[in-house]
Amino acid sequence: MLKSKTQTETNKYELKLSVSAEAFEEAVQKAYLAKKSKIAIPGFRPGKAPRKMIEAQYGEGVFWEDAVNALYGETVEEGVKEAELTLVAAPEVEVEEVSRENGVTFKVVCITKPEIKLGDVKGIKVKKTVNAVTDEMVDHEIGHLLERGARKVDVDDRAAQNGDDVVIDFEGFKDGVPFDGGKAEKYSLKLGSGQFIPGFEDQVVGHKIGEEFDINVTFPEDYQAKELAGAPVVFKIKLHEISYQELPELDDDFVKDTTDFETVDELKADTRKHLEEHAEEHANQELEGAIMDQVIGKVEGEIPEIMYENKVDEMVDEMAHRLSHQGLDLNTYLQFTGMTEEGLRTAYREQAEKQVKLRLALEQYVKENSVEVSDDELEEEYKKIGEQYNMPVETVKQYIRAEDLRLDAAVGKAVDEIKAAAVIEE
Repeated sequence: MLKSKTQTETNKYELKLSVSAEAFEEAVQKAYLAKKSKIAIPGFRPGKAPRKMIEAQYGEGVFWEDAVNALYGETVEEGVKEAELTLVAAPEVEVEEVSRENGVTFKVVCITKPEIKLGDVKGIKVKKTVNAVTDEMVDHEIGHLLERGARKVDVDDRAAQNGDDVVIDFEGFKDGVPFDGGKAEKYSLKLGSGQFIPGFEDQVVGHKIGEEFDINVTFPEDYQAKELAGAPVVFKIKLHEISYQELPELDDDFVKDTTDFETVDELKADTRKHLEEHAEEHANQELEGAIMDQVIGKVEGEIPEIMYENKVDEMVDEMAHRLSHQGLDLNTYLQFTGMTEEGLRTAYREQAEKQVKLRLALEQYVKENSVEVSDDELEEEYKKIGEQYNMPVETVKQYIRAEDLRLDAAVGKAVDEIKAAAVIEE
């Protein structure tokens, strides 16, 4: 039960929650029943020792910790609900008192969703710019088609050059001692791609198949692994393979064989059309971004730091998830790019702040303008998610609460309304 609610700072509250002596006693009894079979008392068979005998042997509070842990979750959840608070982070909970006579008292520190003010977001003025498609852009795009038809040519009569694909063994040493994560065999690398730390790929250039050689490089000062940051190291290399991609000639025969067109001119015309459509789509995305940036600029209010940190956490987790689909883990990626996790978080920080502020702004717009989502529209949103993940709608509903999805849909409507009201300057 909620004993008191005190605002200590902006968006920060301290709650005092109590559990009655009777409820605490019930929790202690349940803890005793759950653990008695594992407690041995001389003269009693396992599981048969009375609670009073165990408490006399091990102390009155032998079951209190388990009892408090059992009460914690539900008590805090109900207390926050009774206090009518919307939290943006897990609360900090401290047990202030535990006794048989008075039950349990929790102190709960809560960071709450901020109340913000939103300026006028109707009639925002923005300029739309659609970039022209050049002949060079068309040729570049067709170049990707040529690359897909490229033939791998193995090299055995010259040294490796920038742009070549090589297969190498490598092992790194610091002060003559191998270091973790610095060894691989038959590793494929495109020279000049910048995949490894500066200086590594450049020193493979000029060597031939079968050569074994050393590469001397220095790790960046802000390298993630502190023991390697700024350290000079030696990589022992063995070069196994060199190859390059030979592009086919762009002519009508190639076009007929690889596309639905008959001539190079037809292919170029279609490529230009798609690039122009993409340029229009990109311009619309830039336009929406510019509108939303102005919306963000109209947010007033103190936003808890934890909201930004949580968003950065989400972004790092999403990146780690994407890397896992490529067979990489985040630590390995950071090692080979010379970036630290702190540097990655810093890089995400500005974007995280914008996303948090924009979401708060759009939710405020929904509230102020009574943007509603009907039951039929909500059902359609569930259906879309089910189709996207090839999952039955009823299963989707088990994972996504109706009120959460309804708010997301309302926020989407808010974006559409703000865009529709914007003044577009061509």
